Amino acid sequence: MLELKNISKTYKTINLEQTALNNVSLKFRQNEFVSILGPSGSGKTTLLNIVGGLDKYTSGDLIINGISTKKYTDRDWDTYRNHRIGFVFQSYNLIPHQTALANVEMALTLSGVSKIERKKRAIEVLKKVGLEKHMNKRPNQMSGGQMQRIAIARALINNPDILLADEPTGALDSETSIQIMDLLKEIAKEKLVIMVTHNPDLASQYSNRIIKILDGKIIDDTNPFDGKEEEKVAENDKKTAMSFKMALTLSLNNLLTKKGRTILTAFAGSIGIIGIALILSLSNGFKVEIDQFEKKSLSKAPITITTQSMMMNDSMMDNINHNELEKYPSTKEVYIKENELTKMIHQNKITKSFIDYLEKIDKTNLSGIAYERGTNLIVINKDYKNGYNLVNTLNMGIKKWTLLPNNPNDEAGVLDTMYDIIAGSINEKEPGLILQVDSKNQIYDTDLEILGLQNKEKVTFEDIMNQELKIILNDNYYIQSGDLFYPNQDLEALYKSENSITVKVQAIIRGKKEEEMLTNGSGFAYTNALTELVVEKNKNSNIVKMQKEKDYNILTNQPFEQNSTKEDILGYLGDDTIPVAIYLYPKDFDSKVQIIDYLNHYNEGKKLYLYYYNPEKDRIEYEDMASMISSLSGNIMDAITVVLVAFSSISLVVSSIMIGIITYISVLERTREIGILRALGARAKDIKRVFNAETFLIGLVAGLIGIGIAYALTFPVNLIIENLSGLPNVAKLNMMHAITLVMISVGLTVIGGYIPARYASKKDPVVALRTE
Repeated sequence: MLELKNISKTYKTINLEQTALNNVSLKFRQNEFVSILGPSGSGKTTLLNIVGGLDKYTSGDLIINGISTKKYTDRDWDTYRNHRIGFVFQSYNLIPHQTALANVEMALTLSGVSKIERKKRAIEVLKKVGLEKHMNKRPNQMSGGQMQRIAIARALINNPDILLADEPTGALDSETSIQIMDLLKEIAKEKLVIMVTHNPDLASQYSNRIIKILDGKIIDDTNPFDGKEEEKVAENDKKTAMSFKMALTLSLNNLLTKKGRTILTAFAGSIGIIGIALILSLSNGFKVEIDQFEKKSLSKAPITITTQSMMMNDSMMDNINHNELEKYPSTKEVYIKENELTKMIHQNKITKSFIDYLEKIDKTNLSGIAYERGTNLIVINKDYKNGYNLVNTLNMGIKKWTLLPNNPNDEAGVLDTMYDIIAGSINEKEPGLILQVDSKNQIYDTDLEILGLQNKEKVTFEDIMNQELKIILNDNYYIQSGDLFYPNQDLEALYKSENSITVKVQAIIRGKKEEEMLTNGSGFAYTNALTELVVEKNKNSNIVKMQKEKDYNILTNQPFEQNSTKEDILGYLGDDTIPVAIYLYPKDFDSKVQIIDYLNHYNEGKKLYLYYYNPEKDRIEYEDMASMISSLSGNIMDAITVVLVAFSSISLVVSSIMIGIITYISVLERTREIGILRALGARAKDIKRVFNAETFLIGLVAGLIGIGIAYALTFPVNLIIENLSGLPNVAKLNMMHAITLVMISVGLTVIGGYIPARYASKKDPVVALRTE
């Protein structure tokens, strides 16, 4: 049973207070056809809205099945409208972008009824109103009478206790009006039907109770109810809740009715995604190229340990670039500044214990290892004109000849993986030379001079490999005079000396096609066996013995310098000393990581086990040029990417603002739909969910369009880059980047539409239903 007890409703504005209902008390039977008559502004529609839970009374009480509604929450009113009330409006209030079937199903959707059950019940009620054949039509494809029947079917779908009809025939012709009224009269046999009308003839013909209202008061009731009949027992209704899937369906149907605007909006929102996706594609592609380059070439570049290493860290650079002194002072004095550059030079103590430690390294991580001694090689050639020449193997004090790394295991070594042998063969156990040519089999003229083949019109592989060079030993080259030694100038005699070491070019090598860094230039390498043989023969020479006895440099007759110690001079003369440089060639990128960890462990082990370990002097520093190059290039690429992405992100922010505006416009356009949904029992959060779903869809479409266009653009971009740089397929769209950008697009559009969606959820359902 429904009872209005002393209900009053007052509308207040800033300067006006208007009473729509004034102390109205009514009781209604469980099934009867009640017509409410009254002039415009008398309060009849307000009464209907309060009974339907769309509007809230100012005072009094609305009692439903014996339960007061004074403490009803918004959620309770939503549930009441969904389960107890069915609305039939003069203007039908059907959702235009939904089919007849979907409009009828809406109340069941909010009740959480399954899809199969919804469809079954909706078809049954459509049959009841005679429109089952029109279920797939949209409202604009039906007549007014058909739309009103759809509205009645929607009102009946949840089997409500009360059917509220507000001028249900006001927009219909006479014949259709009679059909609708007959239908309502039939429904009133089982339910309470309350109809608001201006037509007294219609009310008297079909109603069994007429209530007249004037100025907010009841002035007549033809069949009042005293409430003594048996009251219906109150039931617990299931709370309404719109699923996000349903919200998506509503929003999708709405967007499909505005395809052009939706596509343009999504495209505008995708512009920032396109820019960022292209930037990330290029950045990703270049990083892949750098990584491949590092793994193919740089990762095989040696890790170098020398007696001196340069350390560059942030604190040192800060000390160089900053201090607290004033610039351009007016004082007449100078200030002492410590030379920070000297601190960057670290003297590595390459000791026998360290060499022993290196020998225990996991050899499977190495494709080559070389121990460079400071031994000077005295080389004389005989040119093709029978002239004898002293070969200079140094360039500004630096060896022009490279020590050939030994292969530490049975797998392919660094030479096997990076070079092709185009003539001869390499024997690491024999003293010999290896000549590298470039990709065009060219060598520098200075390298021809070393072989004594300069100015020869045509040089063949056979000429090169038949050419003999002589390594002169100390006792033949250095002539002693007292405590002084001077070089023997008779090059022919030295060349023909039986004590010299004869070496030839064992093999000619050329960098592999995929190792482009190794296909430029030429040069010589020598086997470790050659160094070992020279040291073995020179370590007991007269000049070495004399140098061991003297505390000055016997080559210059000067004291030892900081960068030229007695041990350095002995190494130069061929004594068996500690290596001045060690080169570790990783097998691949992962192996390089293992090697670096092993070197770092040496310093950590020192700290753990040697109490006299000095961390500043005894640690071993190494140089990994490959990591420095890749790190620098990676940092530059990251910086460029961040800057470009930041600029492109501006368009994302603009698109978010635009989405907010579009959503606000959509809220204005769908205000009546908001009222309809609220009348059917939708919660405020359901309304918000509908518009969040709309922005979600727009963001999703924008993201997918952006990714699709960006992917398509990678093809012409790759062609342009390949023509300019020779690098193919640089732009590569990473799948994780694509998914992330789509998620960002969705997130930003939802954020952009949040305020309008919240605004929609706050709309008064009564006001929303009146919106045209």
